[in-house]
Amino acid sequence: MSEYVTVAKVGEISEGRRTAFPVGDRDVAVFHVGGKYYALDDFCPHMGASLGTSGVYGDTVVCSRRMWAFNLSDGVCVDVPTLKGETIEVRAQGSEIQVRVPETGAS
Repeated sequence: MSEYVTVAKVGEISEGRRTAFPVGDRDVAVFHVGGKYYALDDFCPHMGASLGTSGVYGDTVVCSRRMWAFNLSDGVCVDVPTLKGETIEVRAQGSEIQVRVPETGAS
């Protein structure tokens, strides 16, 4: 069963910003937009650029390498809808921001 891991404290990721964190054997990009937290696998599914260092525009992150936008809520690429980044469960639990570590072999 997968578990939640604390990656930051509430308030450490400012509104409209993002940060990447190592979680287990992967990196997870956490976004704070519209008072909510979102998390995606940090690496763009197209060319592998870090989404945690890419620009946030409204409810999308725009990959710095190819400039393709991905919806934060479902990971779907706005520019190429057949391409999708992996979403990861995230929550604010008390004063902590936590992500659910995907089970090994899960996608």
